[in-house]
Amino acid sequence: MAKNERQQKAMDNLISIVRNIYDQLDAGNVPFMELPLRSKKNIEFNAQHNVWTYGDLQTARTSKTVQGAQMMLRTVYTADFINDMIQGSKSSTLRELYYISEGWEHAKFGTQDESNLLAEDLEIISKCMREDFKLRPEESGAHVYGNLDISTMTKKGMKAFNCIDDVAETGFAVPYNAEKESLEIVGTDAKFIMAIETGGMFARLIENGFPERYNAILVHLGGQPARSTRRLIKRLNEEKGLPVTVFTDGDPWSFRIFASVAYGAIKTAHISEYLATPTAQFIGITASDILNYSLPTDKLSDKDIGALNAELSDPRFKDEFWVNEIQAMLEMKKKSEQQALAKYGLDYVTDTYLPEKLTDMGIL
Repeated sequence: MAKNERQQKAMDNLISIVRNIYDQLDAGNVPFMELPLRSKKNIEFNAQHNVWTYGDLQTARTSKTVQGAQMMLRTVYTADFINDMIQGSKSSTLRELYYISEGWEHAKFGTQDESNLLAEDLEIISKCMREDFKLRPEESGAHVYGNLDISTMTKKGMKAFNCIDDVAETGFAVPYNAEKESLEIVGTDAKFIMAIETGGMFARLIENGFPERYNAILVHLGGQPARSTRRLIKRLNEEKGLPVTVFTDGDPWSFRIFASVAYGAIKTAHISEYLATPTAQFIGITASDILNYSLPTDKLSDKDIGALNAELSDPRFKDEFWVNEIQAMLEMKKKSEQQALAKYGLDYVTDTYLPEKLTDMGIL
């Protein structure tokens, strides 16, 4: 398979990074690189793209220490490995990258967290995406179910699918690279997208005929959504003008799932404009839902309370809706799951809860 323009750019930019390190050494200087500080203290609103991205705070990576020199060596080895993969039309999982480094002697990684972090650093420095490096995650991307025609790359070339007629009830599994050269959005007559946190609720809506009845595209997030999941949601929103709703459990971790879809995740803030869908709306479960629908609850754990308090200082949750809902949850000390709606029967979520919420949002 020939290299595409994105992969060629990735190769060129990685070679430039390695050349810069070499040039510093050749000039008798200690090599260093500057990177954005990757914390919520350094995310700010980007008005051009309506997402949260890294701000101006920088951190320096220098070879003045043994640890710093080792990271610089790992940078060179990793760039060379990626270059070889692209040249050989191969790909690697992030886990395989970690294990391959076992043969790099002083450049080998101590943990996979270290190799994952370096892959993200190379994205930032090169201004390319991990998918362009032919690096893929272990976890799968979204499963999609709805009247959506797509064409995706297979071993035999591009193949067309309809995400109802040509798939099982588990839906169509999105590949790790959801860019146009790998996945073409051919057409749809759907009215909106509903991104769903849990597999149980995804299956419930399909079994109850929700996508057909309300002409919806369902996307199973599978917990914290993979990058390809968020990329596909954004593409459907931008290319087909589909409103996006996000349906999760009612707890602080689920609120962060919504934030990653709508505002961008802190660890991928450098590519928020590619992944985040700022017009996405949260459909529930909220603290207000717990009260309004008298839902069964569980007690907040100490970790839950800490996470909610942290969200109150997170700029992605600064608007009045989120401040009120988070404070209400802290006051009641309760959380609830999507499946708690089954208190009223298996059809209640599709016959009552979601139609009411979607009507209030102006989508139905």
